[in-house]
Amino acid sequence: MLYALLKTIHVLSVILWVGGMIFAELFLRPALAALAPPERLRLTQAVLARFFTAVLWASALALGSGVWMIGRVAKAAVQSGGSFSMPLSWTVMAGLGVLMVALFGYIRFVLYPRFAATVAAADWTQAAERLQPLRLWVRVNLVIGLVIVGVLYLAH
Repeated sequence: MLYALLKTIHVLSVILWVGGMIFAELFLRPALAALAPPERLRLTQAVLARFFTAVLWASALALGSGVWMIGRVAKAAVQSGGSFSMPLSWTVMAGLGVLMVALFGYIRFVLYPRFAATVAAADWTQAAERLQPLRLWVRVNLVIGLVIVGVLYLAH
């Protein structure tokens, strides 16, 4: 029962995170192009503030539930007299998941505050420039997330 709950939390957290990046990149960003820079950049900042708060929780829940599930399986294997060898797909998922969390930390706590500060100062040229690396690293994180999904799909 606990394992099923943890897996559900894990999967829902990943759906929120990866799905949110897909939504932002493929649907929101193109729609924002119709707005003038001040409105577009203000709205982008407001959306990212909300999304990054949700991803902060989702990434913590995904990481915590993932570690807990691996630990429970390892403990059960050892307690039954066997040994635990983590499947390659789990190793890839865990390693890339930790990388995603680290990249998100850089995006949220380094790049986003720089962007938000220029929006608050109404420096639209600088805000647009500071948004570019933020978008790039979100795209990188999206690709990593999709690779993880692909690895897991192919493993099952």
